[in-house]
Amino acid sequence: MTLQTKPLDNVGVEVLGFNINQPYTDALKEELRTLFYEHGIVVFRNQDITPENQIRFSAVFGPLEMHPLKTTTNTENPELFELENGGDKDKLYTAFYKGEEIVGRLDWHMDLHYTAKPNQGAVLTAVEVPGEDGLTGFGDLAKAYDSLDNETKALLEKIEVAYAFCMQRRHMRYVDLEGYEPGPHSPLKPSDANFPDFADAAYPAVVTHPISGRKVLEIVEQFLDRIITPHQAALSNDEAIELLERLVAHTRKPEFHYWHEWLEGDMVLWDNWRGMHCTTGTKPGVRRRINRTTIMGDVMLGRVITKE
Repeated sequence: MTLQTKPLDNVGVEVLGFNINQPYTDALKEELRTLFYEHGIVVFRNQDITPENQIRFSAVFGPLEMHPLKTTTNTENPELFELENGGDKDKLYTAFYKGEEIVGRLDWHMDLHYTAKPNQGAVLTAVEVPGEDGLTGFGDLAKAYDSLDNETKALLEKIEVAYAFCMQRRHMRYVDLEGYEPGPHSPLKPSDANFPDFADAAYPAVVTHPISGRKVLEIVEQFLDRIITPHQAALSNDEAIELLERLVAHTRKPEFHYWHEWLEGDMVLWDNWRGMHCTTGTKPGVRRRINRTTIMGDVMLGRVITKE
């Protein structure tokens, strides 16, 4: 191994001795992929990052996926998805949390989870760093599964859970709504933000990672809607709701989380088949820009619900 690592807080690793501009030998590529699947959340610091070398680095882990909305992609490098706070779109993503106005806060989620075919992973790099706030959180759902008791693990093998896409956070059943108020321009339906509508998606409550073979707790709070036919697992509707509440609370435990405070030259790679992520958002007018590249997912981890 030519790359050294040190543990991050709770989950994931920081890689030492890597230069994004160095030649990528087959041995180095394999080493990077091994770290990716072993740890799920991988941080690189002090990198001289350009759009071109971010794309080159990301392609080590698989074909890249373009974002379907052209308004969010970089004109010269369409593989880049630009995440921006402090711009014209802020009004759509502004809400109030315990009286504080915040732009771009996102609950724990897995990307494209509502499609039944999540992307495999992604890379984020810092372009413009806010002076405060704007943290990105990462959570390891393989570690969350490992820490469950055997009785719960056995029950989860019998369960399928459904996710329902919606724009209004106040209609999401398992996010923390205490002190939350939508902003005056919060989208009411997907088309208000130029999103398509999506049918519900279903997943086994525990998914086996297609490459590493790790068991992953497939429970994330955003868009989580219900257990499908809970009586087949000898659960009443009330018991099914209480189980999901307990599992969401479990995923929120700090020992499964790493919080990244962005600095210039930072790059974060994460496994979206294993990890969830969120962001704290920023105050209105605060500039924050992150470039993202997305590693395509080629496996249907769930299914689109056509009937129940």
